[in-house]
Amino acid sequence: MDNILKILRSIPLFQGLSESQLGQIRDIARDKLYDKGKEIFAEGEEGDGFYVVASGQVKIYKLSLEGKEQILHIYGPGNSFGEVAVFSGKRFPANASTLLKSHLLFFPRTAFVSLISGNPSLCLNLLADLSMRLRQFTVQIENLTLKEVPGRLASYLLYLSDAEGQGDRLSLGISKGQLASLLGTIPETLSRILSRMTSADLIEVKGKEITIRDRDGLQELAETGKLGG
Repeated sequence: MDNILKILRSIPLFQGLSESQLGQIRDIARDKLYDKGKEIFAEGEEGDGFYVVASGQVKIYKLSLEGKEQILHIYGPGNSFGEVAVFSGKRFPANASTLLKSHLLFFPRTAFVSLISGNPSLCLNLLADLSMRLRQFTVQIENLTLKEVPGRLASYLLYLSDAEGQGDRLSLGISKGQLASLLGTIPETLSRILSRMTSADLIEVKGKEITIRDRDGLQELAETGKLGG
């Protein structure tokens, strides 16, 4: 239980809460264990609770009528997901499944709403977390609709470097096929762009490890979407 409390402390949604409050949150959480590649929920299912990743990795994605997958988010330990559907009282707007063997904490909607109704600190944290998610989603939609693939990739690498604090040495944590889906392209196109960015000395690629060699150039690519060569 101590390990779970440590995880809860690291989650933005629960930061700043007292040990007593964290204990109450832990008490309503249900442990969910999934093997790799297992469905957590499907688009259209009732949003009866939300999840926190204790260990493992989860993808949130949509499927087109033709069955093409578009990854919207990839979440690792400490990330929460499914909150919007829960607190809007609606159904899940996308699918969720595990990319790795995962331990998730499930928070039933009724129990959690009852808990936060008398907890202003948790309510404020929830508003801040959902506002951040909305901002991230807005940026993602902008990238997918207004930028060419090189600009999307550059923006994503800068996001890993800055928002996730990885610095200039980045670890993708996902396959290049999954990254292609996240960026709204196909693996072959992604590989060509990575090669061109390497030739332009913007980055260095070794498997899933990427080193930013020219941050200013990468920022310019993110803004203009233009990659020479």
